[in-house]
Amino acid sequence: MAARKRGGASKPPPPAAESPPPQPVATSTEPQISASKPTKILLFSLVFFIPYLYLIFYHYSIESELKRSILINASLSFAGFFVTLVMIPVASRYVLRRNLFGYDINKKGTPQGLVKVPESLGIVVGIVFLVVAILFQYFNFTSDSNWLVEYNAALASVCFMILLGFVDDVLDIPWRVKLVLPSIAALPLLMAYAGHTTIMIPKPLVEYVGTEILDLGWIYKLYMGLLAVFCTNSINIHAGINGLEVGQTVVISFAILIHNIMQIGVSSNDETKQAHAFSMYLVQPLLATSLALLSYNWYPSSVFVGDTYTYFSGMTMAVVGILGHYSETLLIFFLPQIINFLLSLPQLAGIIPCPRHRLPRFDPQTGLLTGTNDGTLVNVSLRLFGRRSEKSLCILLLILQALGCCFCFLLRWILTGWYK
Repeated sequence: MAARKRGGASKPPPPAAESPPPQPVATSTEPQISASKPTKILLFSLVFFIPYLYLIFYHYSIESELKRSILINASLSFAGFFVTLVMIPVASRYVLRRNLFGYDINKKGTPQGLVKVPESLGIVVGIVFLVVAILFQYFNFTSDSNWLVEYNAALASVCFMILLGFVDDVLDIPWRVKLVLPSIAALPLLMAYAGHTTIMIPKPLVEYVGTEILDLGWIYKLYMGLLAVFCTNSINIHAGINGLEVGQTVVISFAILIHNIMQIGVSSNDETKQAHAFSMYLVQPLLATSLALLSYNWYPSSVFVGDTYTYFSGMTMAVVGILGHYSETLLIFFLPQIINFLLSLPQLAGIIPCPRHRLPRFDPQTGLLTGTNDGTLVNVSLRLFGRRSEKSLCILLLILQALGCCFCFLLRWILTGWYK
């Protein structure tokens, strides 16, 4: 996280207590807004594109009309990737003018720790995402479409969350309020939700419950609201190092995308296919725009994503899980975030003192991070696997995220036909 300075603050934190800042250092505070490795990000994206294209065009037989809609959405999302790449430097200049910047605490004591890093660049990703999602309506939905109301309600919830996230970046809203914001933003979706409120009882429990299908009614909608609260805040608290917030979103989004394709390919129910296609229509632009942001946010980060992005990405993934009717699968994709939340709970509840920034300790001499006693997955990983550089730590955490998603697919395969 960034120790942000706003308003009239124009000087970085001094490297020593009483020493006056020398004049030559001032030039090091000028930010360099550039994509770290856009070409490598595109090559890295092939890890996602190859299995995606294989499943759509070869492995599964998907109806031509449905495939056409998916590919149109993918094309618009690809265009959104390049628009995001272009717009981030432009938006960075504007937020710097408004003194919305921060200093990278994990580089304190080095020249990079004196550089003003523009904050809240998640606003660019959110806007491009909304534009792509709205333009897609022209190609896929008619005015009497059954899905149009829920689609627009989903966009309203995401838009509301982007607004609240940006407000949080500007005003530094307290944690207690942050927990309430996602439930408010989810209201348009919950009010427009016209899907089922039933759950399938696991086969081993049917004889005890007495039915295979149980209608939960308003309890199911309450559960969906709590899911939105968890997803948005879990991305927000599993953060603090360059590339982690965006990286985990990219990994989970890709897992969601593959899950949707697999369910469309194996399902014979048209409503189920449409629900998963609906999910793809929102997760594809999320993945594409997040990859563009990752090229700026990867180590060493030239922009900070802010709570705007973490709230936006969390709400979007909650929305696709709710409307795609696979909230259980979504929660398993969030396994590292669940572990991080459980580790954080004593501090978030006030049982243990909670500092403002629960970050690792940085050694400017070696450039390595050391885990503190704070209850976060970042610090626990450092305590378990030893001191690491920031880039190496981020890669490790993203590998753990990918393994969590692979575990979800394995678990579904093992339990299919026995559990449900």
